[in-house]
Amino acid sequence: MRRIEIEHATRYIYPEAVRFLAHKLHVRPREGHDIRIESSSLQITPDYHIEWQRDVFGNSVAVATFTEPANELLILSKVVVQHYADRVQDLELSDDARHYPFHYDPQEQIDLIPYQMSVFPQDYVAVSAWMKDIWHPGELVETVALLERINRKIVDGIEYTLRTEPGVQSPSTTLSLGQGSCRDLATLFIEACRYYGLAARFVSGYLVSNAAVQDVATTHAWAEVYLPGTGWRGFDSTSGELVGGDHIAVAVHRHSEAIPPVSGTFVGPPDCPQKMDVQVCVTIL
Repeated sequence: MRRIEIEHATRYIYPEAVRFLAHKLHVRPREGHDIRIESSSLQITPDYHIEWQRDVFGNSVAVATFTEPANELLILSKVVVQHYADRVQDLELSDDARHYPFHYDPQEQIDLIPYQMSVFPQDYVAVSAWMKDIWHPGELVETVALLERINRKIVDGIEYTLRTEPGVQSPSTTLSLGQGSCRDLATLFIEACRYYGLAARFVSGYLVSNAAVQDVATTHAWAEVYLPGTGWRGFDSTSGELVGGDHIAVAVHRHSEAIPPVSGTFVGPPDCPQKMDVQVCVTIL
């Protein structure tokens, strides 16, 4: 077990006072058998009211509302977690899912359908053309090997780059540019999995340390695939590795644009410029 401290500060600065509307915060890690929260605090200025919710995916969401205008918004989250997954666990799939293609159990299929549906159907042609040499109809391949092929094709063919613009690139944009951020690469991996009928979802969180991911700001994104016998398992398309003890999940969703760490709006003058600064520090205690 490792104790890990996460400090995540987000600051918005405006040239004059603006009125902040409600903001949603995804900053609290998902607890489970592998991660337990030891302590947590949330400091926000200006004056605010906070309400914690569980969304439909089981994520902890803080909804902040504000009582006064200001020219600066500061959100500081400090969390200490106990991380029990110190290594990558083996993928022990059930016998009927060891090889692709396979079918999900009918009782699970009903719940998995949303994770099998593309959110970028307009990119079908581009994604299918990119995947034509990964698997051929009639070929019997180990499921894990198929997923590793997809992951490796992204790592070898798409350049990882830091990107500060909001949102995610469509898979076709990532393919045409030949580069993308961690969230863009995860989105491409998810769409590839869904192309093959595999249930996949987007994960946002933090990265403790990883020599294969240079200059990452320790906020991170990856994908999870539902595999019978082992459940939701993570694949990091930035490093090409399986997700293990260096990854701390905060939120999951079927759509990669739905769970940014901080989202909200403000009311101010037209074309009011804003300056954003994000500082994240993840430390093993």
